Amino acid sequence: MAKKKILVAPLNWGLGHATRCIPIINALQESGFEPILASDGDALQLLRKEFPTLKTYVLPSYKISYAKKGYFFKFKFLLRSYHVVKAIWAEQKATLQIHKNENLNGIISDNRLGVRLSYVKSAFITHQLNVLSGSTTFITSWLHQHYIRKFDTCWIPDVEFSPSLSGKLGHFKKKRKFEITYIGPLSRFSKKDIPLKYEYLFILSGPEPQRGLLEKRLREEIRGSENKILFICGKMEEEQKRWQEDNVTFYNFLTGKALENAFNESKFIIARAGYTTIMDVAKLEKKAFFIPTPGQTEQEYLAKRLTRKNIAPSCRQHEFKLSLLKNLKDYNGLMEYKSFLPLSSFFNFFERK
Repeated sequence: MAKKKILVAPLNWGLGHATRCIPIINALQESGFEPILASDGDALQLLRKEFPTLKTYVLPSYKISYAKKGYFFKFKFLLRSYHVVKAIWAEQKATLQIHKNENLNGIISDNRLGVRLSYVKSAFITHQLNVLSGSTTFITSWLHQHYIRKFDTCWIPDVEFSPSLSGKLGHFKKKRKFEITYIGPLSRFSKKDIPLKYEYLFILSGPEPQRGLLEKRLREEIRGSENKILFICGKMEEEQKRWQEDNVTFYNFLTGKALENAFNESKFIIARAGYTTIMDVAKLEKKAFFIPTPGQTEQEYLAKRLTRKNIAPSCRQHEFKLSLLKNLKDYNGLMEYKSFLPLSSFFNFFERK
């Protein structure tokens, strides 16, 4: 019997959407499905490295980038909103062509608003039912929910009740407005009982220029540090590179088991406050320091929420000092978020009429 084909399409906005799809893709294979992968840019490159035998397609790019100054982020995004809408239309055409080629049995879209077909079962993955944007939060949340309603269901990578990881991002205060399933946090990693090699793991991600600006600041701060540090730059390139500077081991990128080991071998994690990174840290029960991307209100909210709950310290990008990491030991860490559910139990969605 031919395997049922499920299209998995993460957004190319940093690597978080792609990496949190990795456990879903693995679970689909283990459950007897054939995943078909689609994205663009670094996200697609990462998936091809993780799953070299799976068929892939290139989708239109949203061409998302950050302003150099965080307070210009919303303004720049609004200027590009027409391009995003055009990309959504182009995605729909591309999805139709993929279906003609593959005869899809289902679609899993991670924040790609146009990857859906009315006659193919489709699930939309997001941790943001509410899109925070300051004074325009009502508008941005309404628009996002407008597109989510077009899918057959919405999968939230979190738990429904407290303590949750996403807070008000992934939960409605009142009754649900469309079908929602909480599938539990997603992480490609497993906790391993192996010796620690590094005091700190610095791991970068996200679009330019903010990724590069943070790398520059962090490298200035750690220069001459006496601690053993692993520094992953988050630059997806054709070849993996490794180099050493004093006590700091650098990689341009790591994937798969090598990245899983890097997390497990490190005592503390310093990273963006991206939701996927937070889920990874929770799965590994690590203590972390978060530096939200300037102007990205979602990350700023998550970082402040975790600091307020005495779970993880954080600071704004321009305020980071190596000395702030001394406070890590005084925080509780992401130790109580252990509700990682078997993903295969959610795939019966594709069998429904």
